[in-house]
Amino acid sequence: MQTLAEGLRLPTNGLDYAILAIYFVVVLGIGFMARASVKTSLDFFLSGRSLPAWVTGLAFVAANLGATEILGMAATGAQYGVAVVHWYWIGAIPAMVFLGLVMMPFYYRSKVRSVPEFLLQRFDKSAHLLSSVLFAFAAILIAGVNLYALSIVVEALLGWPQWVAIVVAGLFVLVYITIGGLSSAIYNEVLQFFVILAALIPLTVLGLKRVGGWDAMSDSLTKQHGGDFMTAWGGTGIGDPNPLGANWLTIILGLGFVLSFGYWTTNFAEVQRALSAKNLSAAKRTPLIAAFPKIFIVFAVMIPGLVAAVIVPKIGTPDSDLTYNDAIPLLMQELLPNGVLGIAVTGLLAAFMAGMAANVSSFNTVFTTDIWQRYVVKDKPDAYYLRFGRLITAIGVLASIGTAFIAASFSNIMSYLQTLFSFFNVPMFVVFIIGMFWKRASMKSGVWGLVAGTAAAMINYFWIYKGGIIGIPSDQGANFVSAIVGFVAGAVVMVVVTLFTAPKPEAELAGLVYGTESPSPDEELEEADKAWYRKPALLGWGAIVLAAACYIPYSF
Repeated sequence: MQTLAEGLRLPTNGLDYAILAIYFVVVLGIGFMARASVKTSLDFFLSGRSLPAWVTGLAFVAANLGATEILGMAATGAQYGVAVVHWYWIGAIPAMVFLGLVMMPFYYRSKVRSVPEFLLQRFDKSAHLLSSVLFAFAAILIAGVNLYALSIVVEALLGWPQWVAIVVAGLFVLVYITIGGLSSAIYNEVLQFFVILAALIPLTVLGLKRVGGWDAMSDSLTKQHGGDFMTAWGGTGIGDPNPLGANWLTIILGLGFVLSFGYWTTNFAEVQRALSAKNLSAAKRTPLIAAFPKIFIVFAVMIPGLVAAVIVPKIGTPDSDLTYNDAIPLLMQELLPNGVLGIAVTGLLAAFMAGMAANVSSFNTVFTTDIWQRYVVKDKPDAYYLRFGRLITAIGVLASIGTAFIAASFSNIMSYLQTLFSFFNVPMFVVFIIGMFWKRASMKSGVWGLVAGTAAAMINYFWIYKGGIIGIPSDQGANFVSAIVGFVAGAVVMVVVTLFTAPKPEAELAGLVYGTESPSPDEELEEADKAWYRKPALLGWGAIVLAAACYIPYSF
C-alpha cells in the first residue's frame, strides 16, 4: 500500500491534541442532540424533511468537501496546474444550478426517499434494482477512498498506526450517524465546513507568502512546466499537448457535461441533503446556496498544490519520494505553528468525516429502503426499518474498510474517484436525463441504458485505455473519454430498446417527465416569502455568471 513520505511527520504537541479532542467531543454531542428528533425511519434517513435551506446548502457543499477533495484537488493542482479550476467552474457550478432549477422539483414532488426510487417510478423494478445495487457498491468504494486518505495522512503526520486511524475515525462516524441519523450527519457537516476552511485558509495564505506571492510562484512554475501550466485553456486545442492530457472538447463534454452532471444530479450522497429540506423552495435553493462557496473553494485547494510544486519541483516523479497526494501534508509540516497545526489536522479529519458520512448515510438509505425493504423483507413496521438502517450503517463502515485498499494503486486519488464516477454516475445520468425529457422512453430502456453505459465506460478504460489500443495522455483524459463513451452508449441503447418495447402509460408519468403536471399541488410546498434572495433562478444565474467571470484571469 502506498503511504505518505516517511519524512512528513508533524511536530504536534498537547495543544494540537487538545483541539482535536474538543472537536471529537462536539461531534458526538451533536449526534446525541440529534437523537431526540429521530422517531421514524423518515427522520433517520431524510431528517423528516424539516431542515432550512442554509443548513442543507452548507451540508451539500461540505459533503463533497471530503479528504479526497482536499488531498485530491491539491494533488491535481500540483500535477496539472491551474487546469484544476475546470473541476469547479465548469465541472460543478452549471450542474449544481441545473439540479436546483430543473431536477429538484421532480425529486421533491415525487416524495422519493432516494435517487434510485425515482427510477422505479419512471421506469420499472429492474432499473430500480440495478441502479440501487450500483449506487450502494459505488458508495462503499468512495467511502473506502476517504478511509484510505485518512489513514495514510494520520499515520504519516501523527505517527498513529494505520489500523488505529481507520478504527478511531470510522468509529466516530459510525456512532454519530447511528445515533442521530441524517440530521446528525448534516449538522456535523455544517460544523465541518467551517473547520475545513479554518484549516485551508491559513495554509493558502502562508503558502503564497513562502514562495513570494502569486507572480513569483507563476514565474517559477512556468519555467518548470511551460506556459500552459498556469492557464486554464492554454494548449487545449485538439491535437495540442498540455499538462492535463485533454483538449477543450473532452473537457467541455467529458467533464463539464457528462461527468459533472452525472455526479451532481444523480449522486444521492449530495441529493439526499436537498431532499431533507423543509419544502420545495428550500430544496431547490440547497444546491444553489452551495454553488457560491464552491466557486471560491478551488483557490484553497489549488494554491497549496501549486505551492508544493514550487517547494518540491520533482514532486510526483520517480526522482522524488513525495507523491502528488503529499502536497497538503507537506505544507502543513513546513508552514504551520502549533495550535494552527492542530486546527489543520482537525480540518483534515473533519474533511474525512464529512465525505465518509455523506457516503455512509446515502448507502444506508438506499440499501434499506430500495433493496431490503422493497425486495427482501417487505411490509414490516417502521421501527424495524429504523433498526435495520442503524445495523446496515455499521456494516457499511466495515465494508468501506476493505475497499480502502483498492485506492492504494492511485498516486492521485482524484483520478480514482473520477474513474468511479465515469463507471457509475454517468450511466445513471443518461437514464435520468432521457427519462425526464422524453415521454416515449420505455420502461425497459432504463435498465438496458444502465447496463450499456456502465459496460461501455469500463471497456473503454480497462481495455482500450489500459490496454494501449488508443493512446490517451493521462488518467484524467481517459476518464473524460470513458464518460463520453458511457453516455453515448447508454443513450443509443435506450433509444433502440424504446423502439421495440412498450412505453410507460402516460397517466403514470405525471410529474415525472418534463412538461407533465404534478399530481400534488405545489402551493403547499412553496414558501410565501418572495424576497429576491429566495428566488432560485436568480441564485442560479448569479452563480453561473460569477463562475464564468472567474475564468477570465486564467484563460490565457
